[in-house]
Amino acid sequence: MCSTVLVPAETPGVRVGQVFAKMGLHGSPTGELVLEDVHVPETSRLGAEGKGFAVAMRALDSGRIGISGQALGIAQAAVNESRTVLLERGHAQGDEFTLADMSTRVESARLLAYHAAWLCGRGRPFTRQASMAKLHCTDTAMQVALDALQIAGEEGAISGTPFERHVRDAKALQIYEGSNQVQRVVIARDLLR
Repeated sequence: MCSTVLVPAETPGVRVGQVFAKMGLHGSPTGELVLEDVHVPETSRLGAEGKGFAVAMRALDSGRIGISGQALGIAQAAVNESRTVLLERGHAQGDEFTLADMSTRVESARLLAYHAAWLCGRGRPFTRQASMAKLHCTDTAMQVALDALQIAGEEGAISGTPFERHVRDAKALQIYEGSNQVQRVVIARDLLR
């Protein structure tokens, strides 16, 4: 049996350890949380004693909705930057179709994420919908970021551009908070219950 507790950052014995250098998501630091001889009162427990796994799983599901939001932000930025490139340099029908497809993918992903958030906010079951949103939104962000890189052409291939950042960030989103392969397992298990 496990329980979940809330430990305030200012609690004696809590400190940040090594901060990792990542290839993407530089706006969101990732590192170690070190707990040494930390004393936590029983009043800091979240949920009933022994129900920590359920609390942790709900937090993980909620986190997947948050990652869906990150992915939507990256994907929308890639669409916006692609539109700007096409307006500034001129465009061919192929690029117009790619931009239309990018925008359509982002909008469909947005609706899936909003639905999962709506269920969560009303206290209804949302595990499958959160996994579907995380899977679809992050895959969409990755594809849209690659499409934006293609539209940008030579400009997109230059290190340090927003196009490079979007590809790196989108790839990281497909991996953390449960890889997209894990999301497929969660979705399939729920469908086959």
